[in-house]
Amino acid sequence: MSGTHGKNSNTKSTRSAAVPGSTPLRALDAQQLRVLGSVGREWRRVSAGPDVWRRALPVDPDLGSFPTPSQIRPARFGRVVRVSPFGPTPRIAAPSPPPTAETGAGTPAAEHPQAPVERPGFVYRVRRLLLGPALANTAIARERMRKLVALPVLSADALSSVAYGPEALLAVLVLAGTAGLGYSIPVAATIVFLMLAIGVSYRQTIRAYPRGGGSYIVASDNLGRVPGLLAAAGLMTDYILTVAVSIAAGVAAITSAVPSLASSSVLIGVAAIVVLLAGNLRGIRQAGAIFAAPTYAFVIAMLALIAVGLSDAADRGFHPVSHPPVNATEGLGILLVMRAFASGATAMTGIEAISNAVPAFKPVEWRNARTTLTWMIGLLIVLFAGIIAIVHYTGTLPRSQETVLSQLAHLNYGSGPMYVFTQAATAAVLLLAANTAYNDFPRVLSLLARDDHAPRIFARMGDRLAFSNGIILLSILAGLVYVAFDGRTASLIPLYAVGVFLAFTLSQAGMVVHWWRLRDRHWRKSLLFNGIGGVLSAIVLITAGITKFTEGAWVALVAVSLFLFVTTRIRRHYDTVAAALRLQRHSIELPRRTIAPRVDVPLQGVESSRDPRHPRDPQAFARTGAAGESEEAEEVPEEIRHFSLVLIETLDRAGMRALAYAASLQQPVLVIHVSTGEVEAERFRGQWKLWGDHLPLQELVSPYRAVIAPLVNYIEALHHQRPDLTLTVILPEIVVCQRRFSALHSRTAARLRRALRPLRKVVVTTVPFHV
Repeated sequence: MSGTHGKNSNTKSTRSAAVPGSTPLRALDAQQLRVLGSVGREWRRVSAGPDVWRRALPVDPDLGSFPTPSQIRPARFGRVVRVSPFGPTPRIAAPSPPPTAETGAGTPAAEHPQAPVERPGFVYRVRRLLLGPALANTAIARERMRKLVALPVLSADALSSVAYGPEALLAVLVLAGTAGLGYSIPVAATIVFLMLAIGVSYRQTIRAYPRGGGSYIVASDNLGRVPGLLAAAGLMTDYILTVAVSIAAGVAAITSAVPSLASSSVLIGVAAIVVLLAGNLRGIRQAGAIFAAPTYAFVIAMLALIAVGLSDAADRGFHPVSHPPVNATEGLGILLVMRAFASGATAMTGIEAISNAVPAFKPVEWRNARTTLTWMIGLLIVLFAGIIAIVHYTGTLPRSQETVLSQLAHLNYGSGPMYVFTQAATAAVLLLAANTAYNDFPRVLSLLARDDHAPRIFARMGDRLAFSNGIILLSILAGLVYVAFDGRTASLIPLYAVGVFLAFTLSQAGMVVHWWRLRDRHWRKSLLFNGIGGVLSAIVLITAGITKFTEGAWVALVAVSLFLFVTTRIRRHYDTVAAALRLQRHSIELPRRTIAPRVDVPLQGVESSRDPRHPRDPQAFARTGAAGESEEAEEVPEEIRHFSLVLIETLDRAGMRALAYAASLQQPVLVIHVSTGEVEAERFRGQWKLWGDHLPLQELVSPYRAVIAPLVNYIEALHHQRPDLTLTVILPEIVVCQRRFSALHSRTAARLRRALRPLRKVVVTTVPFHV
């Protein structure tokens, strides 16, 4: 009989399955390993023994495996492979079953059919059409980046920020009229010095963290959990605003060239975010060539614009052109100058991208990363200072209808091809610069999930080897911010500086502590560089927080505080669950009688003596069922023959309770564990052997990181091997009594129940563990 079954529980509780594949398998500490061995000895005292349980299996659990890396054939367009679960051929030769009590020897190998492959449904086809075929773990790019490729890939965000950083600086100074604009050169020079100091500081970070050292990792390692979370909050805010600001600036470049599109700027920006979402879900973010051309085109366009502008200024003897009189709307004071400094400093966003991606470089990784960072800082300083210089010499003022870069291009090129090239390159690099956030936001979120500060669903990679859930979340948040501020760059800039420089400050402070503790060669020089970078970043952070508080900086501060509150609450919940799931001595209560399976089903290759209706050949059952005879005709208990499948993720208290529950039924049992790779599979096998290997275990290694698909395929294959059996799928389940924590746990049990519902004679039951 097909159906579902679940244990009764408090109706106020919220359920979430603790089943294979929800999170990577974690190593047990020494105390838990000792307790696991103790629990295994208790099982050995009351259980009939592993050989008895294996001989009782009514099926052959070895149905083959996923293709090995050598068998994987890429699809037409690169490292794309199609899922072919459980063997590369439709029929799989099963090995000889173990010796049985009746025969004393294994029977000859039998060839049994693989589960029939169903035609994909409409939803699956649409998903594959939009995202492309699934990528195997072996499809991760092996090639390391050369410096000339890494520069545009990792510097697009930082270099593109010169399109709005200088304009943000001028937009504040112009409020003080002509007198305020006179401070543009000194303020810009201070920002250039800050760029140099931060760049040198991150060179030290790369040397200290050759495997990648983002602000979250550096601050957590050296300052503690709370500073690390504050750095992560700054990074997350920075990445969300990077998407919103980059899209807003890119749309502004488009509407400056085509003013008739200004009324549709919000719609254009949202469409751009949707395109970025679709592209990143497909894994396009891994293709470095996509970023190289727009970034290099932008650099060439800016260098050409600066060269032409400085050449014209040289012809005039470097005498600035007088701009129209500007009436002051605010008084010139230290607060206004500091506000302009904080706004212009947003041109530094994206500097830490290279320090996060050190392992992606060719050997020697850290040296090539430092060299690339030096190139990026040099270009950033040249572009920023050059644009400020030609703005000064041409007397250009910020306008609401046209960007400063567009005005400069019009002034130097008119409306000819070079103007079109400059605006197109600017719009392209700004739109693609948002992709830097799509690389780093999901990665930081996955690190938070790995450390139990975010829902563990964000630690899982999707079909295309991308953190799909994090990408979707980033798109939603950035879209909401963009729409809420009507896509105006000037409105978004005040929110920007706080998150950027909070992360900078904590990262540099963490490096100061790192060098002070380590005290290796040149530690004093490194500490000095990081100390200067940290002090300057802190000054910008405080300045931005004070001067731009009423303009929107308070939103970023509230977001950081809310982030800290939520992540600490999530960690507290996961710590509570982990403490409840820790193995305890004598925590498993088993009957004092010996537990052994009641073998009342035909053994592997052995004819049943209790029911002559069951033929010897298991394929006969499939042929009978295919002929139309009902497989759900059991109407009395004696006609039902059970086979239990226990799905286990970890050997914790919830898992042990599910194993004990299954064994207590005294029916044949097979334990299934899904691993995403051989390393995880080997770790689980080690823990299983330490426990005692009391029950038959079948490991499924899923190179596509899927859980439901391989489980359903495997269960369906067992069902077609012995359609006369009633398969009972048993899952451990964590039951949380507070609904707000339900999203922190996997919903795999419900998904598996829905997927198995079409199969006849498959029952799904859950063993709840209340927390």
